[in-house]
Formats: sequence, structure tokens, C-alpha cells
Amino acid sequence: MPYNPNIHRRRSIRLKGYDYSQAGLYFVTICVQNKECLLGKIVDGEMILNNMGEMVMQCWVIIPQHFPNAVLHEYVIMLNHIHGIIQLTPDEYSSNGDDVGANNYLPHNYLPNNVIRAKSVSPLPVPCGTSRTIGSIVRGFKIGATKQLGYSIWQRNYHEHIIRNGNSHQRIANYIINNPATWNNDKFFTE
Repeated sequence: MPYNPNIHRRRSIRLKGYDYSQAGLYFVTICVQNKECLLGKIVDGEMILNNMGEMVMQCWVIIPQHFPNAVLHEYVIMLNHIHGIIQLTPDEYSSNGDDVGANNYLPHNYLPNNVIRAKSVSPLPVPCGTSRTIGSIVRGFKIGATKQLGYSIWQRNYHEHIIRNGNSHQRIANYIINNPATWNNDKFFTE
């Protein structure tokens, strides 16, 4: 059957018109394909990661090394999903720290392949182009974890929620912290 854009169009689950590179707090959930429980087990209300879960956690905690505008807050690696709060801060490469769009950055260690930097030469200006959005961070995490594992375990897309106030932040942080203890009541629960 030939491609028909009217039939094969996926509806975006993102907030229309929102700039996902804006500084702020974002609650993200990344699911394992088909809700398979691949990342460990729950024992007495506590998440015990297996080797795959440990690799996934290692990829999660190094997100700020690849995205210097990202700060990790509460997170939990569950059996078949990850919950985490990611804070986007004003990027060090923006002109005044808050006037950035979604496509104005490259990684902080960017250096074109054909350039050799001498020790006495000042740093090159950072060119524009690579996105610094929540979406690019999630994509980078999934790619890194897939490379570590040797294959992808991830469901397409991810869930996100923009945290708009302190009460919401506290409620979500508590949910994340208590997620292993309340696993049997979780919407991602499977036997």
C-alpha cells in the first residue's frame, strides 16, 4: 500500500506550541516495549536492578555530561519503565541565558572532525543546529542505552509533563520515590 499522509500521520502528544527547550522542570516516563519487565524486580517494595537495569541507570545518570543544560532530579528505574524529573537550565552558550529556541546548540565538546585544535588557540565558537530539548535528551538517552545493551528495548515515544509549581514538583517527586513500594497499583504494573 503506498504511503498516504492522511492515513499514516501520528498525532503528537506534545503540548502544541510549547518550546520544550525552555528552562524548567519536566517529568518524563520512558517505557520498555510491550511493558516487558526487563530491568530488574521488586523485592519487599524495593527495586532491585539486574545487569540490564544497571546499564540503563548508568546511561541515565550521565545525561548531564552530554547535555550540560540538564540537571537530574528524582528518578527511578522500574521493571518496565523509567520515571525521572529533568530540569533544563539556561544554556551556557546562549547570549543572555534565556532567549534560546529549540535548535540553537551543539554539544559542549563539539569540534569538527577536520579541525585540529592547538593548545594556544582559543576555543572555537559553537555553531548552531543540534536541539537541546527534552525530546533530544530522551532520544540521546535511548540511543546511549541501546548502544550499551546492543539492541533497543524502548517503546516508541515517551510521556512528559511540564512541572509548573512547587506543589506539583513535590507530588511528582514523592510518586517517583514511592513507585517501587506501590508497584502493584501502578498503571505500568504487569505480573
